[in-house]
Amino acid sequence: MSSLKQEIAKRRTFGIISHPDAGKTTLTEKLLLFGGAIQEAGAVKSNKIKKTATSDFMEIERQRGISVATSVMGFDYKSKKINILDTPGHQDFAEDTYRTLTAVDSVIVVIDVAKGVETQTEKLVEVCRMRNTPIIVFINKLDREGKDAFDLLDEIESKLGLNICPLSWPIGMGQRFKGVYNLWEKQLKLYTEVNKQKIANSIEIENIEDPKMAEMIGEDAAETLVEELGLLQGVYDDFDRDAYLAGNLSPVFFGSALNNFGVQELLDCFIEIAPPPQPKDANGVLVKPDEDFFSGFVFKIHANMDPKHRDRLAFMKIVSGTFERNKNYKHTRLGKSMKFSNPTAFMASRKSVVDQAFPGDIIGLHDTGNFRIGDSVSEGPDLEFKGIPSFSPEHFRFINNADPMKAKQLNKGIDQLMDEGVAQLFTLESNNRKIIGTVGALQYEVIQYRLEHEYGAKCSYENYPAYKACWIESSDEGQLEEFSKLKYRYLARDKFDRLVFLADSSFSLSMAREKFDKIQFHFKSEF
Repeated sequence: MSSLKQEIAKRRTFGIISHPDAGKTTLTEKLLLFGGAIQEAGAVKSNKIKKTATSDFMEIERQRGISVATSVMGFDYKSKKINILDTPGHQDFAEDTYRTLTAVDSVIVVIDVAKGVETQTEKLVEVCRMRNTPIIVFINKLDREGKDAFDLLDEIESKLGLNICPLSWPIGMGQRFKGVYNLWEKQLKLYTEVNKQKIANSIEIENIEDPKMAEMIGEDAAETLVEELGLLQGVYDDFDRDAYLAGNLSPVFFGSALNNFGVQELLDCFIEIAPPPQPKDANGVLVKPDEDFFSGFVFKIHANMDPKHRDRLAFMKIVSGTFERNKNYKHTRLGKSMKFSNPTAFMASRKSVVDQAFPGDIIGLHDTGNFRIGDSVSEGPDLEFKGIPSFSPEHFRFINNADPMKAKQLNKGIDQLMDEGVAQLFTLESNNRKIIGTVGALQYEVIQYRLEHEYGAKCSYENYPAYKACWIESSDEGQLEEFSKLKYRYLARDKFDRLVFLADSSFSLSMAREKFDKIQFHFKSEF
């Protein structure tokens, strides 16, 4: 048992979130570089560097320079085992990100120094605050001109509603950027070389009043730094770890992920203060990591991790106990016993088989179609972990087969991609036509691209005029029957055969809710 407690204490599982282009994937690369997991960091967007980012493993991600799926990477750093989940920032893939946030114990929010707090960042931070997830803020791209540091802190407080505490402070910005003063370790890091792919050396100065400081950064910069640090102490609270763990205080770091400024300070502080694996609620029971039974839940499914093998992986976050390879565990929803002969640990698309895994770890289980997002696996009591929603789509299109000879491949492809939760499939009751609903329009392009390149099937779309999809249920059979007759044209079944009302306008939805008061209309499918 003591070894289980030691393993739990070593683990740190966190997600990296932000608006697109703030530098999440680049920061992930640099964290992997410091962790020794990679020798050279890849660039997300650069034609000069032939190495692409480790976490962008899908072909479409490499071509577009955006992340469209969450990737998981684990590495060891200073005797801690770190699991990073690099999430898509683009709002069209937000659903993947929301689900990923159920599997992390803390998050790092990346903010672009020039653009400040952007809309997608606000939405994602709101989700974290609902769950009281501890948040660290990293202000990125200081090698470019941007907003004043104090203005940015004000913006983070007002727009994100975070109570903040700067733990590092920049010296200059853009062309004048000299380095970062680390308030956490009371030392100055000056960067003398810029090597984007390898770790740069740094010079350390303990005391900011040291005359050596003025020699290195110039008298004006040294005076400004002393003045600004004095201001910070007057305005912001000292760091309090308990407040951070409760989600009430967010440390702020400054740096440039691309040029390796400030990333090590972030990582060194993170492993000291970030929470180890946390308990999770399952039907009102709080399951603690050090329980003597294994339990975990599936928060993501990815088809064709390796297109050559057509393999489908279920990503499982371990909540409690020790997971062992080739041991029987119960799939709660199906009520059947399963064992896993080659569970894998991740480094984006590189995988290795694991014999044991502990709370906080994320493992991949090869799946032949048994798993759905949100499924629980346990060797103890029957548990159902809650809080993994599917949101009502905002875009709807009919999907048509563009190559009649490939109908089988198309059906298989749609089936597997829908299991990933990237989009939702609705089949109309009236004529069995298939409609794909997504949270963002860019998803349609990704689905079309993946169907063609991974399944050899071609599809075309045509618009379906729907306003919202609502899952409906009622204990009043008569009213449900009357509603079904009246709205027959607008009724469909989802992938799990649940009845869905595809309202054509907000007016018809509000009228239906008024007239049929014994029917519940749900905008999330987790009810």
